Amino acid sequence: MTTGKINVSVENIFPLIKKFLYSDHEIFLRELVSNGTDATLKLKHLISIGEAKVEYGNPVIEIKVDKDGKKIHIIDQGLGMTADEVEKYINQVAFSGAEEFLDKYKDSAKDSGIIGHFGLGFYSAFMVAEKVEIITKSYKDEPAAHWTCDGSPEFTLEPADKTSRGTEIILHIAEDSLEFLDDSKISGLLSKYNKFMPIPIKFGTRTETLPKPEDAPEDYVNETVEIDNIINNPNPAWTKQPSELSEEDYKNFYRELYPMQFEDPLFNIHLNVDYPFNLTGILYFPKLGTDMQIQKDKIQLYQNQVYVTDNVEGIVPEFLTMLKGVIDSPDIPLNVSRSGLQADGAVKKISNYITRKVADKLKALFNENRADFEEKWNDIKIVLEYGMLSEDKFYEKAGAFVLYPTVDNTYFTLEELKEKLKENQTDKDGKLVVLYAGNKDAQHSYIEAAKDKGYEVLLLDSPIISHLIQKIENDNSGVTFVRVDSDHIDNLIKKDENTISKLSDEEKATLKTSLEAYIPKAYSVQLEAMDSQAAPFIITQPEFMRRMKEMSQSGGGGMFGMGNMPEMYNLVVNTNSDLASSILNTEDKTHQEHLVKQALDLAKLSQNLLKGEALTAFVKRSFEMIK
Repeated sequence: MTTGKINVSVENIFPLIKKFLYSDHEIFLRELVSNGTDATLKLKHLISIGEAKVEYGNPVIEIKVDKDGKKIHIIDQGLGMTADEVEKYINQVAFSGAEEFLDKYKDSAKDSGIIGHFGLGFYSAFMVAEKVEIITKSYKDEPAAHWTCDGSPEFTLEPADKTSRGTEIILHIAEDSLEFLDDSKISGLLSKYNKFMPIPIKFGTRTETLPKPEDAPEDYVNETVEIDNIINNPNPAWTKQPSELSEEDYKNFYRELYPMQFEDPLFNIHLNVDYPFNLTGILYFPKLGTDMQIQKDKIQLYQNQVYVTDNVEGIVPEFLTMLKGVIDSPDIPLNVSRSGLQADGAVKKISNYITRKVADKLKALFNENRADFEEKWNDIKIVLEYGMLSEDKFYEKAGAFVLYPTVDNTYFTLEELKEKLKENQTDKDGKLVVLYAGNKDAQHSYIEAAKDKGYEVLLLDSPIISHLIQKIENDNSGVTFVRVDSDHIDNLIKKDENTISKLSDEEKATLKTSLEAYIPKAYSVQLEAMDSQAAPFIITQPEFMRRMKEMSQSGGGGMFGMGNMPEMYNLVVNTNSDLASSILNTEDKTHQEHLVKQALDLAKLSQNLLKGEALTAFVKRSFEMIK
């Protein structure tokens, strides 16, 4: 058995870089600016521990575009390299300067914000450049070095006359990548990937007008000066402690992240953990309403302030991907090009932490100012309801703050609801019946019938409510949810008392036969003895069938094809109504049919089921009746 080490050479790494390693050519700028930042932070750290005896100053990373020369320059004022270090870190790709640095200084460098996990980052330059030069001078008292390579295994390394500390990388842009010589293209990339890098990034200059002195004469002409155009914010809000930030600071940062978002967020959650992994960030709840087709992937993932992606699937629980904000963690395991997440136990821990932190924050907001929380409920409920369905850990905590609103805009937690309803809405079998509506206007008559009985009616109108109430019922065996239009009111919450029918069994059988002669097959006719003042015809939709259909349509439900089933309705006919007696006792079949169809159309109208040709005919027929 033989063991050894694989020697990764420049010769066989170039094709990998060109073809496979980096799927997106534009990230070359991210990687090179990150390396410059890395070199600057390393220098700062070495100065802080007394190992580098130089002045840190106010370093920047500068990007210059030379269109005529077809070149891009990336210049830093970091620790630079000696010729030996260029040989080691640039030519021997198998070594990572950052890895070695971290290993040597791992205890003191823990919080220095060093990026370098990727020794191959520099080589992304060859995706857009036909030749790359490095001119570098170390902070040590050694000569500068000049390295040149045209993308083949051949390179030159010679002394340089550079006198200032730091590194300049010169990219000679290839003919197929000339788009990167456009100022607006570079500006866009810097804004995308480097907007919050920890070292100021200079790209060009801008003109600024100086304020007019107080004692200036009337003909004074304002002076203008050229100043460095710094395109990034090196100290974004998420890098600070919550105690350092006001509500206005959080809102300003939200506008910085999303310049085209004109509404303020409802509230934010500041994440800050250093064990068992490092993670910081700020999540914002925007106004969401009941729309589940919201643009996801708006949370931005950073690694030590370097932008990676806005696809945070796997790191952020799925239900929170509807939020906005930033997550930054050096511990998120990415592949070498930072374009993909590696399967890793740490990722699940991060996801669980975020879930817990969000739940704790929601509970605190609820406890601190319930009225404000209730006011925001309709704008955040879709996220929380989705979270209850998809994350067991969130569901466990949600009982403390998830609300159930009534049609009269009062709000209850589930436990408060049980206490409120138990006296009046417990059926003869001891089950607590929670009545709800999905649409206040469409189900108005049913809501009013329930309220006349003294019942509370919830307003549950999110697209996933059928799934959620199924889960709640499974976890609360003594509770059942029933939509208010799923039966007539006396059947919704069955008590012991029964209303006696005016019609005999024989009369009911005759009436049912007459009705079924004129009623479409989509309606199942049910005869019920109700209060004589109740509506003669009521259309209901069976709770089980409707709920299964809704669940099938929105994903799940466990019943294959139910989402495509035709709508089925019950037609409940009140046998104690005058209309039922009239239909039964009418011998004129034409008149009998007219009564049935008019009554059915009225019932359909109350359920918003009368449309098109049938609605036109009904209106015409109704006008004829009142001539």
